[in-house]
Amino acid sequence: MPVPNNVAASMRKGSTVQKGTLPGAKSTKAASKKKDEEEGVDTGDGWDEWSGKALIKPPDQLELTEAELKEETTRILTANNPHAPQNIVRYSFKERSYKPTSVVDQMAVHFVLEGSLLHQDSDEARRLRAKEGLPEETAAIDTGTEPDEEKPETPATPIEDGGEEAGEEDRPDSVASKTDRKEPKVSNQFNFSERASQTLNNPLRERSCQTEPPPRSNFSDTANQWEIYDAYVEELQQQEKNKEKQKAAASKNDNDKSKKKTVLMETQNDDISKVGKASKIFERMVNQNTFDDIAQDFKYFEDASDEFRDQEGTLLPLWKFQYDKAKRLSVTALCWNKKYQDLFAVGMGSYDFSKQGRGMLVYYSLKNSAFPEFIYPTDSGVLCLDIHEQHSYLVVVGFYDGCVAVYNLKEEGLEPLYKSTAKTGKHTDPVWQVRWQNDDMDNNHNFYSVSSDGRVVSWTLVKNELVFTDIIRLSLDGAVSDGPEGAEQPGIACGTSFDFHKQIDYLFLVGTEEGKIHKCSKTYSSQFLETYDAHSMAVDAVKWNHFHPKVFISCSSDWTVKIWDHAINTPMFTFDLNAAVGDVAWSPYSSTVFAAVTTDGTVHVFDLNINKYEAICQQPVVAKKKTKLTHIEFNPIYPILIVGDDRGYVSSFKLSPNLRKKPKCKKGQEQPKGPEVEIAKMEKLLSLLREPEQSTV
Repeated sequence: MPVPNNVAASMRKGSTVQKGTLPGAKSTKAASKKKDEEEGVDTGDGWDEWSGKALIKPPDQLELTEAELKEETTRILTANNPHAPQNIVRYSFKERSYKPTSVVDQMAVHFVLEGSLLHQDSDEARRLRAKEGLPEETAAIDTGTEPDEEKPETPATPIEDGGEEAGEEDRPDSVASKTDRKEPKVSNQFNFSERASQTLNNPLRERSCQTEPPPRSNFSDTANQWEIYDAYVEELQQQEKNKEKQKAAASKNDNDKSKKKTVLMETQNDDISKVGKASKIFERMVNQNTFDDIAQDFKYFEDASDEFRDQEGTLLPLWKFQYDKAKRLSVTALCWNKKYQDLFAVGMGSYDFSKQGRGMLVYYSLKNSAFPEFIYPTDSGVLCLDIHEQHSYLVVVGFYDGCVAVYNLKEEGLEPLYKSTAKTGKHTDPVWQVRWQNDDMDNNHNFYSVSSDGRVVSWTLVKNELVFTDIIRLSLDGAVSDGPEGAEQPGIACGTSFDFHKQIDYLFLVGTEEGKIHKCSKTYSSQFLETYDAHSMAVDAVKWNHFHPKVFISCSSDWTVKIWDHAINTPMFTFDLNAAVGDVAWSPYSSTVFAAVTTDGTVHVFDLNINKYEAICQQPVVAKKKTKLTHIEFNPIYPILIVGDDRGYVSSFKLSPNLRKKPKCKKGQEQPKGPEVEIAKMEKLLSLLREPEQSTV
């Protein structure tokens, strides 16, 4: 803003007077001050008054009160970069997810220049001199000569490249040129070093402390019968003393007593829960010590007498499993756990329809035969069950009243996780078989069930409920009956068993009470793919071979066991066992070995590769003659099988070497292994039976 002339003149006058008159400074000051007051200008504060008078107020200026004018507004300048991004996201390998970074670089670089100047006393400058062969004396003369010329040309902080260029131009005028000695060029003649400052790194310090180890003491003692007796006697004496104390303190309030009792009960429960797992392990150890001879037989015993029996074998009795509260119930289902091979589930119920009542789902382990691992009492009798292959804690159960339920061993409580009701499509007759299947497209677990009401139903576990889908309705005339419910009742066939193909996912077999076996498809529900006139009585079990994709086996109460090729309507093998056959099972280690149980208490083991006409082992395994065997299952790993009877007992047996003998090989050849060998073994047997049929055709 231009300064007025009168103000400038007064300022000049004041200054000249002050300079010119030293003795009478006060009088001149007073005169100038008076003159300034007359003109309305002050030397110290006159500028503010003049600028205030010259301000022009705009018409739209905001009117502020005195309080608002006096109010102070604080503005804080920070070193944060306003253009720095605040939402940078980086991948965290530790947490395996993208995480926003809290630290953002706020530095903004406006100018960077990397210099090549070195301090003359630095180590690097000395190394450079030594490398170029320049002696230190000449370097000292160079730096010392002509200080008057270099000083004005060299700035205090030479940031730009011009300083270096000027230095390079001045170098020929040094002492080296005057003495006519050709000296090598020194890269830096200035006592200057351009380097970035760096904070001092604190030296690393290790600090460690060592705690004193906790005191230890070894304690050992021997527990004998008399010491245990003495401990019990002391406990009894202590209890008697406590009773006497309670009698002496009988005058106290009853409320205090009740409170103390509840506290005692709570502490006892807490103590039991703490030692629950340890006591379970301890119980197993005690049982294994008690039945040590059985455990040794299970692990190591091989019947040497098999060598003298030609082809016959035996079953060695191992553990016997029973539960006192399930004595009057029959074993209606057996299933091994595929993940934990020592664990198996037992379904308890009754096949006598006049004595229907409660049931039970029980889990046993080979490590503890005295008591079950899990117990689930049920209101209705259990008729079938199946354990999930991948999720071994899930087990599906079929009941006599037509319900199906899914239990989760991980969940606490005795109630099932899922259970069908009349609203959710439960069966109207007993459920005879249940089987887990592969998860559906949405990764929901699903299983199938068959019942005497003629329905084969698919159940899906969706969130908290069971969703059912009718796959097929069985009928007597071979076609699925349609129409109103009243019309379809006479034509319904009662399903008693079923099994799904091991390789072909959609193919399954259904056995009926009329003795027929239907080959069905999940995707084609309007008609059976094939019907086999299998038995004259109800089909108790039908199972596909574990190895050969075409072969399945069936058994019935008409005393027969039959082996089928599903492409042929007639059985390939038929065996009469002289009693009603309760169950049949293929072995997991051979395609030609299977076992069956009959109501006369006998276990029959067949190996078609050794004998195609009769069993290589027929052994009664019950203590009482009237006991009927109901179910049989091979262990998936160990050479043992379990058998259930109608008195609630489950017995385990070890197969002798003849019952699991592999075919002999020629000398020098390795024993072939794998499913292909088992398929070829069964195919060889079937080809012997197919040839006559093909020749007649």
